[in-house]
Amino acid sequence: MQSRCKMLFILALALPPLGAADGPYFVTYTHRLEEPGSLEVAFSHVLAKPQGGDRFVNTLMEIEYGVNGWWTSELYLSGQSTSGQSTVFTGHRWENRFRPLLREHWINPVLYVEFSDVNGADRSLKEIVGFDGKEDLLEPNAEARLEKKRELETKLILSSNAKGWNLSENLIAEKNLNGGAWEFGYAIGISRPLALAASPRPCRFCPENFRAGVELYGGLGTRHEFALRDTSHYIAPGVAWQPGGGVTVRVSPVFGVTQNSNRFLLRFGVAYEVSQFGRLFRRRSS
Repeated sequence: MQSRCKMLFILALALPPLGAADGPYFVTYTHRLEEPGSLEVAFSHVLAKPQGGDRFVNTLMEIEYGVNGWWTSELYLSGQSTSGQSTVFTGHRWENRFRPLLREHWINPVLYVEFSDVNGADRSLKEIVGFDGKEDLLEPNAEARLEKKRELETKLILSSNAKGWNLSENLIAEKNLNGGAWEFGYAIGISRPLALAASPRPCRFCPENFRAGVELYGGLGTRHEFALRDTSHYIAPGVAWQPGGGVTVRVSPVFGVTQNSNRFLLRFGVAYEVSQFGRLFRRRSS
């Protein structure tokens, strides 16, 4: 009963109206950066029951700030609760994205660098690299939290917009700074609003307020063994709803497509964007 209450407590973090996210994607990044001086706060969750394991929910709190037109910085705080076990804080990440070309092009590149300090109980599944698989989700929290992971992650993000469609490709390379080989992965996403033309009257449920898409992501082995064999891959349809006021709500059922993948995950999240937060903060400080 106590563990169930802890899980409900983490789920309740999703209830406040927080929102404006990057379309329906949870793993794939586009070339969209946060507006300079604007702040976005989001909670994203992964809910799953691994085969042979206990049900868990992992929560990421995301604080994203637009430093300027070509640089967005983001802090992640992560925790998870496993039914029948415990609720644990699993660590933090510091992410930075840099856009070398400010104008819109046919293909828009973004460079991504992230430092993470997490433990083995982290189950955010924010990316899939190397030979990550379903067995990683079975280790009990009491043992997994003792494993320390200080990792450097880089991505090359390529993103294109055309006639309302977005197509994004991410190439991922990750290195545990405590030792081990470079691990590789990928993420691909395609999405589109349900309608391109805006309704003449304000409404929350108009088709243009919804964006639907699908992601495909998985691991590509390591520097010593670059391969698809024994890796895990997922396909994830998703939808994002922007009812107004800077709020975005997202949900995505995730299906494993290889033997090494977990069969099913549910991702959901909510975010809130505060426009010109930097200007408001400076004004109040003065």
